[in-house]
Parts: sequence; structure tokens; C-alpha cells
Amino acid sequence: MKRAYLDNAASTPIRNEVLKVMIDTFKYSLGNPSSVQHSYGREARSILEESRISIAKRIKASPSEIIFTSGGTEANNLILKSSILDLGIKHILTSKIEHLSVLQTVLDLSIRYKISVNFVSINDKGTLDFNNMEEILKKNMHKKTLVSLMYANNEIGNLLDIDKAIFLCKKYNAYFHSDTIQIIGNYPIEMDKFSFDFATASAHKFYGPKGIGFAFIRKNILKKIKPFISGGIQEYGIRSGTENIHGIAGLSEALRLSYCHSSNYIKKLKNLKFYCISELKKIIPDIVFNGLSYHLDKSIPSILNFLYPTKKDHLLYFHLDLMGVSVSKGSSCNSSIKKVSHVIQSITYDKYLLNQTMPIRVSFGIFNEKQDIDLLIKALQEIRR
Repeated sequence: MKRAYLDNAASTPIRNEVLKVMIDTFKYSLGNPSSVQHSYGREARSILEESRISIAKRIKASPSEIIFTSGGTEANNLILKSSILDLGIKHILTSKIEHLSVLQTVLDLSIRYKISVNFVSINDKGTLDFNNMEEILKKNMHKKTLVSLMYANNEIGNLLDIDKAIFLCKKYNAYFHSDTIQIIGNYPIEMDKFSFDFATASAHKFYGPKGIGFAFIRKNILKKIKPFISGGIQEYGIRSGTENIHGIAGLSEALRLSYCHSSNYIKKLKNLKFYCISELKKIIPDIVFNGLSYHLDKSIPSILNFLYPTKKDHLLYFHLDLMGVSVSKGSSCNSSIKKVSHVIQSITYDKYLLNQTMPIRVSFGIFNEKQDIDLLIKALQEIRR
């Protein structure tokens, strides 16, 4: 049976070239990168630092600003917790449509350390109210503040107006953290142009291995950060433990390949998204798209999210899977079968609409073709019948 994998926002297939680099590292890199007394350790160290340099080069950062982690969730946790414990943050400003690795961590920190938290207002398209953001920042000027807003939403694809967000952070002397997990590796980003204080990445979102990512921490801040995991000198003493050398090598290669053909990939994804929107409108004339996912310029081209008109059929996704189509209802980190995600609940004010529909997130990747969308459309038509 032909299958269509359309859940790339959850995880992408690993590239063959990345797999080869990782297998070679497994086979031939025997040493511990901290064992620099012998050639095996120095060779592993060389792979580690060359990967760090390569990654930094792609995103226009300094190698010393890259801290390897087990993935995006750990990277977000590292940044949020270190901000409280090491930078003296007393106030966090975020939104209700962030990834749970931000929202749950912020909630935990607010209770544990008595940190005040505010949420920026959002409209029914998931767009942030920057006037409200400025009001909150102005009101809390006496507190050391961290703003945490994702660059591209992982469920509805909305792009943050990054220039406005950074401008307000600078104006009110707030630190700025952005969950860039759907951006880095998929769309060019230059840290020397944007005044991020912190950003995060995960290799399996850009055709690399699972279980490896990194935190970008601006170097003037990095020296203030104390160990997040204690017990060694690895990762500048911030994250102790033997580094995942084969994962890091795979991450580096995946990022390099992404940047080699990024403009072609973006063009392909936009074409796939436009085609999918057109075909969906043919079978569901009054279709409701969530957020700005339908907008080719205000959302990332890899994500399309819509409400499918079917009365609470929690088996919808399984039906589609049996018909060869893999999609999701939202973030894989919030995959409760019966519960609509916090993102969709936050932007859908019409509760009747939520009861009569099911959200579907279609996320495209570079290995998808129009035939995959045709398979999705055919499956949805059969389910409607």
C-alpha cells in the first residue's frame, strides 16, 4: 500500500548522507572526547569541535555559543531554568500557544521560585498583540524579565514578527528567548543579525537524528550560567556527561545539507502547501484553517492546520493511518487522543465549532510530493462518505 508521511513537524526522516556520517562515527570514533591524552580521544574531540564550528558557521554564531543537549525540550529547560537561577529573572512574559516544554516549565518555575508570569494577548488567528506586550513590559520594568516566544508555532505555523518582539525587549531591557525548533535547519537564520539572547534547535526536525539538539546562548550571558547538569567539564561545564558524538556529527551534517539547498526546499514546500490548500477547498468549500497556516507569507510553508468537519471522531487519525496517510492533530508532545491541544483551544473562540470538527495538522517535508497530498484528499473524501 502506498503511504504518505505528512507529520514532518513531529519528526522528519533521516537523510541517507546523515546516516552514513553517523555510522562512520560509530565505527571509527572509539574514544571519549574528554580523553585528550591519546589519539582516540583527540579524534573524538576533533569531531565534536568541528561539528560545533560547522553549526555555528551556518547560523552565524560563535562556536562557544553552542551547547549540545538531548534535544529541543532539554534546551528550552536549560535556558528557562538557568535564567531564573543564574540571571536573577523575576518575571516571565510568554504566550498561551507556546510548546509545552516552555509552558509547563514556566508554570513549574513560577510555583517553585515565586516568579510572576504574564501571557501576551492573542487573537483568533494566533497573532500576538504587541501593544499588550509593551503594556506588560512597561508595567514590570522594575523586575528582571525574560520574554519567551516561539519564532514559528509548531501547530499552526504562525511566524512571529521577530523584529517587533526584539525591539520591545531591547526597549524595556528584557532578555529574549525564542523556541526556534521549527526554524533552525529548515529556514535560514542569522544570529549575528537578530538580537536573540537564547534560541533552541533539535536535529530530528531537519532530517537528522532524534535525541540531539542544542541551545544557543549569547556569549556575554554564557559566562554567567552555572552547571545545568553537574559532574564534569563537558559543554563549558554547563552540561556534564560524555557527549553524543555520533548524534552531534549527524546534527552537523543535517544542518549543512539543509543550508546547501534551502531556497529550493522552501520553494518546494510552498508549492506543496498551496496545492494542498487548493485541493482541500475543493472537497470542503467552507473549510476553516487554524491560525495563519493558510497564509504563505505569515506562516512557515511546512505546516497547514485546519478543522475537519466531523463530529468528535477521535479515531479519525487512525482511520487516515489505515488508509496510508500519516498526519496528526498537533504537537506530538501533547498527543492525548481525546483532548484538543492547548493551541487550538486558545485560538478557537467558537466552542460549538470545536465540538463539530477535528483539527488536522498536515506538515510537509522535502521528501513529499503532490501524490502524497492526493492520497490525503482521497482518504478524507472516503471518510466523509
